[in-house]
Amino acid sequence: MYTFSKRLKIISILLFVVGAIGWGTSYLSSHGLTIEDVKILLAEENSHHGGEVSHGADTTETSHHEVKTDNEAHVAMIHSTHDSEVHTEDIRESDDHGTDAHAEHVLHQMHNRPYAALYVAAFFFFMISLGVLAFYAIQYAAQAGWSPVLFRVMEAITYYLLPGALFVLGIAWWAGDHIFIWMDPDVVAHDELIQAKAGWLNKTWFLIRGLIFITGWSLYRYFSRKFSLAQDLADLNDNSNFKNNFRISAGFLVFYIYTESIMSWDWIMSVDPHWFSTLFGWYVFASMFVSGITVIALITIYLKSKGLMEFVNDSHLHDLAKFMFAISVFWTYLWFSQFMLIWYANIPEEVTYFVTRIEDYNLPFFGMIILNFIFPFLVLMNSDYKRVPWFIVMAGIVILFGHYIDVFNMIMPATVGDRWFIGIPEISAILLFLGLFIFIVFYALSKAPLLAKGNPFIKESEHFHY
Repeated sequence: MYTFSKRLKIISILLFVVGAIGWGTSYLSSHGLTIEDVKILLAEENSHHGGEVSHGADTTETSHHEVKTDNEAHVAMIHSTHDSEVHTEDIRESDDHGTDAHAEHVLHQMHNRPYAALYVAAFFFFMISLGVLAFYAIQYAAQAGWSPVLFRVMEAITYYLLPGALFVLGIAWWAGDHIFIWMDPDVVAHDELIQAKAGWLNKTWFLIRGLIFITGWSLYRYFSRKFSLAQDLADLNDNSNFKNNFRISAGFLVFYIYTESIMSWDWIMSVDPHWFSTLFGWYVFASMFVSGITVIALITIYLKSKGLMEFVNDSHLHDLAKFMFAISVFWTYLWFSQFMLIWYANIPEEVTYFVTRIEDYNLPFFGMIILNFIFPFLVLMNSDYKRVPWFIVMAGIVILFGHYIDVFNMIMPATVGDRWFIGIPEISAILLFLGLFIFIVFYALSKAPLLAKGNPFIKESEHFHY
């Protein structure tokens, strides 16, 4: 039986508190900025670049060109859409309307950054839990014989699913148009493409869908855990709870594959409402799946190092590392397929998604290929290395960082543009949710024995060797 140590509780609480304070400070700091501060910043940047306007400025001015060339027409439009008097006053007093509009755009991006950083971290830890839930269901549906010794670790990680998913949905609802531009009525009023999607992309239906997803995932998690614990207390020849778990797991996987895809459209892809990819649901699935399996491996190795999971052997670690290796390759296949098809077709409304990321996010965009594919491929390719705990831990840390960068690349370009940086807002948000994740997962671990002794495959799993 695992005991949630006082030391680990303190560490998790400190991480949460430090993260909350850091994020709150960055939030207040960004919202204390004014348009005059941004103009000074842009002037310094322009002088630093020899007076040349950055790519971000060129893009912004081009995108606003039609509505900003004529001052009177623009002011009329401002009145018709009920913009603030301060905003109208700034435009009237500005000698250079393009520069003024760009400053406003940059200010909006800088205001968006704390929201986006919080959302990226919230989604990252939530997707770990959801990925583990899918992996857990697959083990039951496949009646796998090697994995039951890991079930308690999987169940503990999925304990984070409900609060984690509610945090993601709550942040999305609270942040609104700071993350999702289709939540801004003024944007929708002037965007025919978003108007055409309004039947799907509206806040009410967005919230309802999110609650349906969360309810379905949480109900499966609740009943599966319930049957798993009940099986431990059942008579030796009574496998009814295991059979119930098998049935609901098979049904859940059908529900999951639909809702995971729709969730990825809603919670991630809709930050770019003009762009879509039919591969996107699978792409997000691969990211959450490998991240979830990696966390299973890391927690298992930690518990084993404390002498608490002596029934886990090198063959179990080898299989977890094989999944880490295989799904990393699968993720790379999906990344390349999505990128290559869009690049080759060269359709303007599709390639703009990757153009933005290559030009403004060059390092994280291509760097994650090294983190998510090349490094784990080289480290985990050797069969012997898959049995060495510190090799798995090293590869796992890199994989998790790489998939955080993956989520970062999916969210940030549409919210903060080229004003990105991994600084206080991003690190604080990670610490906040890391502390929460550790506290909830290890609390759940302490609530049941670490061995699912009633599972009919437990003996096969304990003696799993090859």
